[in-house]
Amino acid sequence: MKRQAYQPILITDASRSQDDQLTSRQRRYVVMMGIRVACVIVGSILVGTRAPMLWLWLPLVALGSVVIPWLAVLLANDRPPKEQHRLANRFSARSATEAAPPPMSLAAEERPHKIIDAEP
Repeated sequence: MKRQAYQPILITDASRSQDDQLTSRQRRYVVMMGIRVACVIVGSILVGTRAPMLWLWLPLVALGSVVIPWLAVLLANDRPPKEQHRLANRFSARSATEAAPPPMSLAAEERPHKIIDAEP
């Protein structure tokens, strides 16, 4: 049987908290909706001033005003991906004898031994 080296679990491997994820999604949503408001304002200014090449700018602004809110909602509701090998572990053909112990467990030989003195 192979011995697996002791591998500590690093805090950098921990996922972000739910509050941090929610805050970043809210910021992204507000920024994207701000861009949408800017598109609507620019479109109204272009129409009001009868800018040259209005036929080019107006569809671009309209596209930004329609597509950006759709993307903002999709990205605001998106969560980070789940564990990378979640399905790979489910379908792997490992037997019970090959199952590795959890990363924090030590073999019996590696555990520190307690020395007990017989005299007080």
